[in-house]
Amino acid sequence: MPTTKVFEQRSVIPTSMSRMIAFHEDAQALYRLTPPPIFLRPLRDDMRSLTSGEREFMLWFGPVGVRWVARHEPGPSDTSFADKMLAGPLAYWRHEHIFREVPGGVELTDRVTYAHRPGLPGLLTRLVFDGLPLRILFFYRHLRTRLALAGKP
Repeated sequence: MPTTKVFEQRSVIPTSMSRMIAFHEDAQALYRLTPPPIFLRPLRDDMRSLTSGEREFMLWFGPVGVRWVARHEPGPSDTSFADKMLAGPLAYWRHEHIFREVPGGVELTDRVTYAHRPGLPGLLTRLVFDGLPLRILFFYRHLRTRLALAGKP
C-alpha cells in the first residue's frame, strides 16, 4: 500500500451529544455536508446505523463522475463512527467522525487517513483529496454542521 497521510480537523460545536449524533444519523446529512460544486448522486444505501452498513454513490465534479463505495464501522470511541472506502478513486480512505463532550458543546474531530494511487490517478486525486482542497472540504463540513445544529438551513 502507498504511504498513508493523516488529515485532522477539530471544532467545538455548541450542541449536545444527542443532537450531534442525530444530525449524523439523518439520511440527508451527507448531502448537506457535500460542498458545491461537488454533487452527490446515491446509487445504493444499505445503512443500518452509523457504525454498520454500506453506501454507494457517485460524486460529480462538473462533468466528471467518481463512483465511491463506503462501509460504515465503529470508530475509536463509543461516540464515533468511521466510513472506509471499499471502492473509489484513492488507494485508501478511512474517515473517522469523533464526538467528545467538552465545555461549550461537542468537539467534532474529523480524522482522515488516506493514500493516493501511483501515477496519473494519484495526481488527479491529489487535486481534490489533499492539501488545500481537503482543508476547504472539512472547513465547509464543520461550518454546515454548526449552522444545521444552530437551526439554520
